[in-house]
Parts: sequence; structure tokens; C-alpha cells
Amino acid sequence: MAFYEEIMMNTALISGGTSGIGLATAAVLLDRGWQVAVSGRDEAKGEAALQQLGPEKAVCYIKGDVSRDEDCRNMVDETVRRFGSLDGLVTSAGIYEQGLLENVTPDEVQQLFAVNVYGTISLCKYALPHLRRRPGSIVTVSSDAGLQGNIACSVYGATKGAVVAFTKSLALEAAPHQIRVNCVCPGDVETPMLEKQLRDHPDMERETMKEQYPLYRLAQADEVAKAIAFLLSEDASFITAAALPVDGGLTSW
Repeated sequence: MAFYEEIMMNTALISGGTSGIGLATAAVLLDRGWQVAVSGRDEAKGEAALQQLGPEKAVCYIKGDVSRDEDCRNMVDETVRRFGSLDGLVTSAGIYEQGLLENVTPDEVQQLFAVNVYGTISLCKYALPHLRRRPGSIVTVSSDAGLQGNIACSVYGATKGAVVAFTKSLALEAAPHQIRVNCVCPGDVETPMLEKQLRDHPDMERETMKEQYPLYRLAQADEVAKAIAFLLSEDASFITAAALPVDGGLTSW
């Protein structure tokens, strides 16, 4: 059976699916025959994402904030209501704050954990009963900062390290139900989040960032998206509890 035919009409929910890695993942999955629900806080971005992905495609937008538990429940329930099932979950919603620990405010710490960690946990919690019926697959999105220390982002790194640990532990819980749980750990990716980072820190330069990478370039969002699509697919049927670096060799140093 062809790869496209094998996964046709599977359904995925992608948090943070209106931009960056999430939006690129939606495009890849749609091209491979999936039905996709993208979620995000900004309705205007949601509508723009639907137009970019193609109004003729099997895709919908669900408004929600992953830092709110009730929104996470609704994202999952609404996906199942619209498409009838849930086969894959991608938790790509995330925020980034750069700065030395002594300059980070308590509110920033709480918001980083609320979005990057609690949002991931809540979505997985509500998705599991539906994924158990298929069975399905989960891909969380961590970072190279979740695998190694990065300067001036200790709190962000803590949240992404938590995502890696959570992913591996949940994979063990879900394995008896044949649900696979993996995460991707990207380095710097050409996304709106990176553009904001560069605007907020004008001392940073793309060329300097590239020098950290053995491949001497930054990732494109679709390169991370293809790794996510692979982990969701049956081609990765014996892969679970993995933290896959998609970082051009950055974490090999």
C-alpha cells in the first residue's frame, strides 16, 4: 500500500497550528491525506492559516489557549466532533523568553510553564481516550534547549526539558495501548518566533547563529514538520519515547 493511501483520512489536532512549525506540519499532513484541526488564540491568524492551507482541504480552525485547561479539553472534543476521530496529536504551541534568570519575572516564569508544559500535558490528557480507540500517536515539540544548556534561557530550557521527560514517561504509560509518544527537538527554525527573537535582541545576527550549526544554516519549518509527520506515521511504528534532534547537528558539540 502506498504511504499516501496508508494514512488517508487520519485526523490530527495541532496546537499552535496557525504559524511556524505547527502550520508547516498542517500543510505536510494535509498533502499526505490527513484531516487536520489547527488551534491557536488569534482568530485572525486562524482564518489566515485556513486560507494558506487551502479552503478546499479537510482542515478547520479551533480557537483556544493551551494555558487554559478547559480550552485544551474543547480543542480535543471539537476535533472529534468535526471529524469523527482523533489519530494524531501535535503539541507545537509554545512561547520563548530570553534573558538571564535574575531578570526574569515571576509572571514570565508562570506563563512559560503554563504554555510550554501544562498545555502539553493537558492536551495529551484529553487526547488519550480518543487515541486509545484507534490507536494513535502523539508528537510533542521540545527544543535543543531541552537537551542541553543554552545561555540566557534557563527557564525556557527548563520547560523544554520538562517536555522531554514528560514525553518519555507518557510513552511508557501509553505503550500498553499501542499509543506511541515521541518528541522533536528543533534548533533555531525560520519562523515568526525567530523573527521576534531577532527583533527583541538586535545584537543577535543570523550569520552568527548559523556558525553554531555543523550544517551552517538554520532549519526551515517544513523540515521539522516532515520529521513530525514521520513520527506520526506507520513508518515509525516501532519508535516511541524518542527525543529526536532536528537541529543540523547542533547538539553533537
